[in-house]
Amino acid sequence: EKVYLIGCGTCATMCQTGGKSEVLDMKDKLEAADKKVTGWMVIPTACDELTREALKENAKDVEAADAILVMTCAFGVQTVALYTDKPVYPALNTLFLGMEESPGYFIEACIQCGGCVLGRTACICPLVRCAKNLLNGPCGGSVEGKCEVSPDTLCAWQMIYDRLAATGRLDELEEIEPVKDWSTSLSGGSRKTTIEAGETA
Repeated sequence: EKVYLIGCGTCATMCQTGGKSEVLDMKDKLEAADKKVTGWMVIPTACDELTREALKENAKDVEAADAILVMTCAFGVQTVALYTDKPVYPALNTLFLGMEESPGYFIEACIQCGGCVLGRTACICPLVRCAKNLLNGPCGGSVEGKCEVSPDTLCAWQMIYDRLAATGRLDELEEIEPVKDWSTSLSGGSRKTTIEAGETA
C-alpha cells in the first residue's frame, strides 16, 4: 500500500522511462489508485555507489514504504536491492544494451559476448545486426540490401561489405571466423572480471 519511487538520471532519463517527469507521473498514477507514495528520488546514476548514499539520505521515507518501485534498467534495480531489506520491484523491462541512433530511437549495439569481432567487420556487429547472427558473410537472402527476415532492416553484411569497400579492406572478408566460442559469454552465471592495480580495462 505504501511505495517509494526511484528513477535514474542517466539512461532512464534519456530514454524517458525513469527520469523526473516519469517518476512524478508514476507517483500521480499510484496515488490515483489509492496507494501512498512515501517519497521519490532520481539518482544521478542508479547503477553505482551513489545509490547506497541516496538511500541513506532518504532513509526515513524509504523505511516508511512497504516496497520500492524502481524505474531504471535491471542493473539499477539490482543495485537498489543490494542496499535495502525492503522488497524491490522493477517498473521497467530491460530490452538491450543499446545506443541512440536518432532522437528517441534506440538500437541494440552489443550483446557483450566477450569475443569481439568488430575489428574485422567494420565496427558493425553481426551478432547484433544480422538476424541470423552470421559471422562469415551474408546468407544470400537479402533483397536490395534489406534483410529477408525483416524487410525494414538493412542487411548487416551488406553494411559491412559497403564500409569495408569504402576503406579498401575487402580482402579482410576472405578471413574465416571460427565457430563462435560462447564460453566467454555463457559462463554458467553472472560474468565477473577483475582489473588489477595499474591495469586498464
